[in-house]
Amino acid sequence: MIALTLAEIATAVNGRLVPGDGGAGPETLIDGESQTDSREVGPGHIFFARRGEETDGHRYAARAVDAGAALLVVEHEVDSRVPQIVVADSTDALGALATEVVRRVREAGELTIVGITGSNGKTTTKNLVAAMAERTGPTVASAKSFNNEVGGPVTMLRVAPDTRTLIAEMGASAEGEIARLTAMAPPHIGVVLTVGLAHAGEFGGIETTFRTKSEMVRDLPASAIAVLNRDDPRVAQMAELTRAQVHWFGLGSETDVRATDVDASADGTRFVIHADGASLPVHFRVLGEHHVMNALAAAAVGRALGIPLAEIVETLESATLAAPGRMEVLGGRDGVTIINDAYNASPDSMSAALRTLAQIRRPAGRSVAVLGAMSELGEYSIEEHRRVGLQAVRLRISELVVVGAEARQLHISAINEGAWDGESTFFPTQDEAFAYLTETLRADDTVLVKSSNAAGLQRLGDRLGEAYA
Repeated sequence: MIALTLAEIATAVNGRLVPGDGGAGPETLIDGESQTDSREVGPGHIFFARRGEETDGHRYAARAVDAGAALLVVEHEVDSRVPQIVVADSTDALGALATEVVRRVREAGELTIVGITGSNGKTTTKNLVAAMAERTGPTVASAKSFNNEVGGPVTMLRVAPDTRTLIAEMGASAEGEIARLTAMAPPHIGVVLTVGLAHAGEFGGIETTFRTKSEMVRDLPASAIAVLNRDDPRVAQMAELTRAQVHWFGLGSETDVRATDVDASADGTRFVIHADGASLPVHFRVLGEHHVMNALAAAAVGRALGIPLAEIVETLESATLAAPGRMEVLGGRDGVTIINDAYNASPDSMSAALRTLAQIRRPAGRSVAVLGAMSELGEYSIEEHRRVGLQAVRLRISELVVVGAEARQLHISAINEGAWDGESTFFPTQDEAFAYLTETLRADDTVLVKSSNAAGLQRLGDRLGEAYA
């Protein structure tokens, strides 16, 4: 974080400064990272004590101080030897400080802000854009999937005076949340990837999802750039809602950045990328044809950042993993391949992962889909789980292994479908599924493990990867 005095921080968060007993005063400078988890606190950090549904961060203030925190932001005074700023709401204070820090860096330097949203692909695209932006100078990007009202500002507060690019992944579970994040860090480049059923249960329907995702581009000024997916009809509609310059990406010809000759295999996807009259072949080693769209989105941002197409291709070809738990290739013993894609799941990403499994299966082995529940679908849950079960049958997946009561509709849907050479097995627990799989997997089998993070199958994928390492 840029260095600010305690007085400046207190003003930014509209709080009351309470000096500690270590001699710090209003003019004492603070430049450490901001944390909301006391386990992540290090020397010089700021600890924001938030009240959560399950715990209260104020209980861990002493632990944060022992770990080296230089400042506490609290909702009531605590016993502490370091300064504390008392605020009405610690989460609001976190956002307010992020807003002030980003404003100062943006006004003082050459900071370019890239905001990325969409129902699927945010983290993969963010990681690719970060790799490209690092070619132009110091870059700050969201860690993991830090994209909400807490993770967003924590990322923003990492900017320093010399930061050239801030890449903020912006997610939401309700209307107004993306608008809140873009107000903290107004993007120069706003990216919308997809509008799908991910989180539709929380949003209340696909139209609400559309309105929420469009918050990314609604308030962009005419000088900004909106990077939009031409192939997603709902995203394409957003061109009518923004004053910004629209840069299109997709597979069609009416785009600024597009791909042709797409060919997916077990070692990634090959395609030809076209932009500004130039064309170059790409070997994109991130598994799954659906990730080509994320690569194109990232290329469109790289183009807007002034990065030459050859360097964009170099960056794409150097990427080997979308993110941990996302199409992560494990195993290898006896030719058994484990694809761990259980960090998250939506109907769209589940469908794409199944298609990838069908495409890359070894001819001598079987395709095995180990599937758990897709969460946050609300009224769409039963129908979408049923649809995925049918798709597994129609793709002629060799075996379906369904794990967890919340995913049982997948199993029911598959076994009710006639004329299928494969089979479906249901297990209530991961341990039962693991025991079954380690007993029945054969040489050259390809196994997809896919579920929403809440279903917890990422650990099952890791266990299988270790078993067949």
